[in-house]
Formats: sequence, structure tokens, C-alpha cells
Amino acid sequence: MDKNEEAVTSFCDGFLCSQAVLSAYCEEEGLERELALKLATGLGGGMGRTAHTCGAVTGAILVIGLKKGPTEVNDVASKEETYYLVREFLNRFQERHGSVECSALLGCDIGTPEGYRQAVDEGLFRKICPGLVSGAVEILERMKKDS
Repeated sequence: MDKNEEAVTSFCDGFLCSQAVLSAYCEEEGLERELALKLATGLGGGMGRTAHTCGAVTGAILVIGLKKGPTEVNDVASKEETYYLVREFLNRFQERHGSVECSALLGCDIGTPEGYRQAVDEGLFRKICPGLVSGAVEILERMKKDS
């Protein structure tokens, strides 16, 4: 199973978008899946179900940090490369999906009880979110090939 299938399957199995994206990459970067799932939990629903930045996006940002982030205080080059890659990812996701904000992507504010109920009633998490998870992984994979 490739990264895209792994992430989408994970999401469809019930994990959050942030968890699905991070968990598809964690083990190859030396992070145990269980820990990755825990780390990404608070990022779901646009960060704590506030409908801010999409969890597929924040999960991808964690992946970039795992791959390129510095582990030494003075490693400015790795920090700058990480920032560059995050900006590149955000630009590509925005271009592809029209926004990086959960509320804009879903067309409702799941940070409110009414908006969350609307998303559930209209099946938005099943209709829209798998494509966002897939899109995030496709962008990460394309960026990996481009580098």
C-alpha cells in the first residue's frame, strides 16, 4: 500500500486527518505509530475542532518537520529549509484546494455546534476530507520527487 492509500485508509477507518497523514510517514522517520497518532490528535478538526488550519495540512507540516527539522539549536540551515518546505506545501495545498482553512474547505464552521451538526448531517467528513488527506500526501510525495 502506498502512502496515499495508507493515509486515506487510516482516515476512513476513523482516525483524524492529521493523524492519517502523519501516521503514513512516521515509522520511516523513526517515530512509532502510536506516538504519532497521539501527537497529531489535537490538530484534528482544524486544531481542536476550531475549524482553523486543516488537519491534513498540519499533519503534513509535522511530516516535513520529521524529515527536515533541526535537532541542534545552531542548525539554522535545517530550520530555514523546513520553513521553506512548509511555505511551499502551504502554497501548493492552497492552489489545489482553494484554502488551508478547515471552515472554508468544508463550507461550514465545525467549531460551532451548528456547523459541526451540518457537517455530520451532510456527510462532509466522508465526502470532502478523504480528498484533502489524499491531496496532502500527493503534495508531499511530489515535493519529495522535486527535491
